Amino acid sequence: MVAVTVLRPPGLESPGLDLADAAVASLTRARVQVMHTSTAERVADAVRDEIVEGRLRPGSRLPEQRLCTALGVSRNTVREAMSQLVTERVLVREPHRGLFVARPDREAVRDVYRARRVIEPASVRSGEAADDARVAAVRAAVEEGRGAAADERWDDLASANQHFHRALVALAGSPRLDQQMALLLAEMRLVFHGMPVVREFHEPYLARNATICELLEGGRRAAAADAVDEYLREAETHLLSGYDPT
Repeated sequence: MVAVTVLRPPGLESPGLDLADAAVASLTRARVQVMHTSTAERVADAVRDEIVEGRLRPGSRLPEQRLCTALGVSRNTVREAMSQLVTERVLVREPHRGLFVARPDREAVRDVYRARRVIEPASVRSGEAADDARVAAVRAAVEEGRGAAADERWDDLASANQHFHRALVALAGSPRLDQQMALLLAEMRLVFHGMPVVREFHEPYLARNATICELLEGGRRAAAADAVDEYLREAETHLLSGYDPT
């Protein structure tokens, strides 16, 4: 790993709204993979992963130079990657102010769940690549969530839930669906930051995750798909009942 010192440029808003130090450190660790490909797509993937894992939060500012330094790429590459993320609606560009992590509104939440209800149950039901290794990844996400809840690591519980749903879509064996799910999960993590408390939203779904996993392990993919559809419908209603994007 190449160590870098990242200085905060003058004139930024408060430190809490700037590119978080944890995200900078994580992006720096990702720089080797990015530099080996030198593509804007890899930069976009790295920043998107920071959003999915909760290290970049709604309203965070993303100064171009800090990203260039952390990832070791050119400004043009960063600009191309950021434009891609703006198109994906996880970043917004504000005139004369720069790039910020988006705050999804309630209609965005509804639309994300519309897409998820198409992708996730179908991935589980068809499951062309639902081999032992991919089902084991679903189980690993369930156990990750249980461990996080037992230790009262609620942000990690949110991440484990993301990993669970990513593993469900991976059962389809489609890189295109995996990529689409990565976009949806990035938006979902931004939505979770609009919830008043993380624990009360995520903890009740641990048992549901386990039930879906058990159905998959028993080869009952159709029943698992129906359970995922019901899960998503209830989760949307639950989320919107307490969601405040401000």
